Amino acid sequence: MAEELKLLGSLSGVSPYVIRAQMALAVKGLAHDYLPEDLTRKSKLLLDSNPVHKSVPVLIHNGKPVCDSLVIVEYVDEAFPGGGAALLPADPYHRAVTRFWAAFIDSKVFPPCLAILKTAAAEAEEEKAAKVKETVEALQLVEGAFGECSKRKPFFGGDAVGYLDVVLGCYLCWFEGVNEIAGGVSPPLLDASRTPQLAAWAARFRSAADAVGCSVPRVDKVEAYLNNVLKPKWSAAAAASSH
Repeated sequence: MAEELKLLGSLSGVSPYVIRAQMALAVKGLAHDYLPEDLTRKSKLLLDSNPVHKSVPVLIHNGKPVCDSLVIVEYVDEAFPGGGAALLPADPYHRAVTRFWAAFIDSKVFPPCLAILKTAAAEAEEEKAAKVKETVEALQLVEGAFGECSKRKPFFGGDAVGYLDVVLGCYLCWFEGVNEIAGGVSPPLLDASRTPQLAAWAARFRSAADAVGCSVPRVDKVEAYLNNVLKPKWSAAAAASSH
């Protein structure tokens, strides 16, 4: 029976979690139908497929839904062992280390990075500087993890793109967006002076993503999403909290 894969994603094209699922599918060489969702008018398919969080991404494999980007990455690696290189390490300890750093990246790297954009929009310079510092310190810890996981090879996964490459790589357009949009973060978040290994890795990962047909989105897409979706949302929340 032919495998049927559908990915419920976003219209914006810059959701890092949807990008993550797309990158995993691309690295594994898995063809799929991409179904962009208007999250202001969620489809019945999305609500039926993810009734708990009602969010994207959702991978539907032969009619069965798989939710959450990290779960999707692991699922496609396990469900399609013959498709491309393995994303997760074979050794149980190395798999555990990889999962630890994935959770760290999602909880300690991206939230303060997003907060830089939020504080910049509010012209809160002291708060912005604090969030820049927090993000850079977290990235410096990931820099150390790269040395441990890559074993002096090009990617976290070694010679080929692996699980952590996809986990961190989905945020590249946002890191670059902070540099260009948030009032000039200098030096950039991923900079050769502070995180030389990650700065070099980012260039290699971008080329690898291009090669499998899943390019890192352009910064102008992040800026459009920021202006059209996030800023109005943040303004509405600030106005509501002031009453």
